[in-house]
Amino acid sequence: MAVDLNYWTIAGLIVGLLVLLPTIMGFFSSNKFNVSGKTVLLTGASEGMGKSVAIQLSQKGANIIIITRLPITTTQADNKRVQASAANPSTQRFQYISADVSEPDGAARVIAEAIAWNNGESPDIVWCIAGAAYPGLFIDTPVSIMRHQMDVNFWSCADMAHAVLGDWLTPSALQQGKERHLVFTSSVVAFYSLAGYTPYAPAKAAIKSLSDTLAQEVLLYGDNVKIHTVFPGTILSNGYATENQTKPDVTHILEAADPQQTPEAVAARSIAGLEKGQYLVTVNWLGSLMRACAWGCSTRNNWLFDTLEIWLASIVALFVGMDMDGKVVSYRKKHGHPSTYYKKFMSQGDIAKSSNTKSQICFFGFPESIGFLLIIIGFQIMDGITYIASM
Repeated sequence: MAVDLNYWTIAGLIVGLLVLLPTIMGFFSSNKFNVSGKTVLLTGASEGMGKSVAIQLSQKGANIIIITRLPITTTQADNKRVQASAANPSTQRFQYISADVSEPDGAARVIAEAIAWNNGESPDIVWCIAGAAYPGLFIDTPVSIMRHQMDVNFWSCADMAHAVLGDWLTPSALQQGKERHLVFTSSVVAFYSLAGYTPYAPAKAAIKSLSDTLAQEVLLYGDNVKIHTVFPGTILSNGYATENQTKPDVTHILEAADPQQTPEAVAARSIAGLEKGQYLVTVNWLGSLMRACAWGCSTRNNWLFDTLEIWLASIVALFVGMDMDGKVVSYRKKHGHPSTYYKKFMSQGDIAKSSNTKSQICFFGFPESIGFLLIIIGFQIMDGITYIASM
């Protein structure tokens, strides 16, 4: 028995070492997203997560190009913090381009202007952050809003990718040997959506599909270009009061227990994941859990850590769907047919005039039972260790 115990002890130590090895190695890994002296183009960077990303990349020495729909004078006044945060004020450069990247020709014009400003050189990094959500039940949402959601959330990314990759992947550009990064911003609803997000979630899921396809397709051109996608969840920033104007009550119920983060925290976690070389980047434990439920054949960030998360998530997934469906059924029994609900929707004009009042949004509800507590704590610990290792 003593010999068997020793064997089990040794086996346990080996397994423990294998589990911790990726984290230990993370402390010594090099920065795979070094922006110092690089030119970074950011869409949707005039407020919220995008503005926080711009500030933090400025602090790391990047030259920043901010794309915004707002007038240039307004943007420059509102983004003084971005320039004031520069690590090297005497050498870093900043530019603002007014454009609507949801329009068919918006991205091509932006890239052309960025290249002209950058002395004929394409940006080293393009990060697509622009997006907006206007939730609603599917059959209650005007088709015009559905198409607008695809334009703002998917086509703004796809068009930008098409424009910049067309420049990055030419034989002459590849011969320069420069490392480039294309970063999309999706959402945790791409992993698991909820009733009420039908106008929004498909566009975010399409971004993940585009990212998976491009990550493989760029291999045809060598290894100079890296594709990444960030999946934020709850962000406490301006603009979400507008979202809540159209959000069905049942959606509020389903997402009531979601964790919440400031734009600064989301930006920091996103950048930390990119610096670690992650492909699909989540910014909190719940995002990691949802990603684990939906990895599919997407490129893993860390085969061992991700496999462990998948095992844990497979247990949780057995109950999450039942819990969410049960809440929807309970809501139906209490409130009746959706045709009797108070209708909340916005016209295109309302969207254009939408306010920037601060509010809160959550993307995912979670069963509030003690049975999940240890699993949640486990994911929080793993997520914390992974984040610390990436710093």
